[in-house]
Amino acid sequence: MYRPLAAPVAAIALAALSAFAASPAHAETVYVRAGHLVDPEAGRVLDDRLLRIEDGRVASVTAWAPLPDGAKVIDWSSLWVLPGLIDMHVHLADAGQSAEVLEPLLHSVGEIAYIGARNARTTLNAGFTSVHDVGSFRGYANIDLRNAVNRGDVPGPRISAVGGYITIPGGGGEVTGMAPDVAVPDDMRVGVVLDAEDTRRKVNALFQHGADSIKLIATGAVLAEGTEPGQQELSEDEMRAAVDVAKARGSWVTAHAHGAEGIKAALRAGVRGIEHASLIDDEGIALAKAKGAFLDMDIYDGDYIDEVGKRDGWSAAILRKNLETTEAQRQGFAKAVKAGVKLAFGTDAGVYPHGLNARQFKYMVRYGMTPMQAIQSATTVAAAMLGWSKDVGALSPGHYADMVAVGRDPLADVSVLESVAHVMKGGAVVR
Repeated sequence: MYRPLAAPVAAIALAALSAFAASPAHAETVYVRAGHLVDPEAGRVLDDRLLRIEDGRVASVTAWAPLPDGAKVIDWSSLWVLPGLIDMHVHLADAGQSAEVLEPLLHSVGEIAYIGARNARTTLNAGFTSVHDVGSFRGYANIDLRNAVNRGDVPGPRISAVGGYITIPGGGGEVTGMAPDVAVPDDMRVGVVLDAEDTRRKVNALFQHGADSIKLIATGAVLAEGTEPGQQELSEDEMRAAVDVAKARGSWVTAHAHGAEGIKAALRAGVRGIEHASLIDDEGIALAKAKGAFLDMDIYDGDYIDEVGKRDGWSAAILRKNLETTEAQRQGFAKAVKAGVKLAFGTDAGVYPHGLNARQFKYMVRYGMTPMQAIQSATTVAAAMLGWSKDVGALSPGHYADMVAVGRDPLADVSVLESVAHVMKGGAVVR
């Protein structure tokens, strides 16, 4: 497949905006009757609301009133209606996690494209209408998937894509565990960096290929053989170099960081968000709050990895690292909730099957959030982290008509979000 070495500046700008331009234009006016409208902006529920949708966006929200004959009304009067959900940590354009450490090498570029298309559709049908795709082993696969969704080639959520991982050689963002003479394709190493100057080059290259933001691998990983979650990998100078390039391009950076020192180094370097934050300490929590940074902590994953990993024979090292981080991460999450740190909804979907993202909501409530806070983490807070607050994460006038409907009150039982009845994206019902 031919790929140009650098995209024109105009094309880069269009790619950055394309997640919003992709919504279908609806010349007709559509109305949604919501029996109970969950409003995460105000933290309240409004009964019997009428949403008027024009050109794929919410034009008004009023009390229900009868409409003229011939008006197109979607009747969700018996349901609870929420803004479309947002997951800040997914891996759509990759094969799923398995016991085979060389799984990423077993799939061609073309096969990954089909897998990504399937995962995008599954994620949208589960009620997640926007996602931050934070990395593919095939370095540009999630960018290509975003573009395919935006063109209307395949159904899927609005995607903010990072491309490949910025990582040290043999680090948490590399394919590891193979014999030393096994060659890894070049497109799986687009973000491997040697120093701060190399980081600047590789980050610029990712933006030239259409990345929306940048993902750093600041520490080792639970699921990467030969790395340790508590060990810092990228230096603070390397991370700051990435942040500086991103800022110059009007973008931002998030960091995979389990270990306490790696978390703090990434925060000092200026990242907008920390993914995982499994071994975060009190100083790190205070630093995140002081800097206004976001944490997205995948506190469901540990149970899945332990159950399925034991059943399917995942490596002893992965199972050990999972046990060493799971409960610590959940306790850190509880502390962060109490401290008032900004917590966005991020699941690491791809470690477990896509479409099960909403399983995390009940864990967030179990470890200290109210149901409304958990919903806000996947709507208003996640939208703020993306920089998309004017477009997604709420259903007030001007926002995209991205919404989900469920059959029971999610504030009474947040697990109802695991089984949505209907999904709308940009004013079009997709389920």
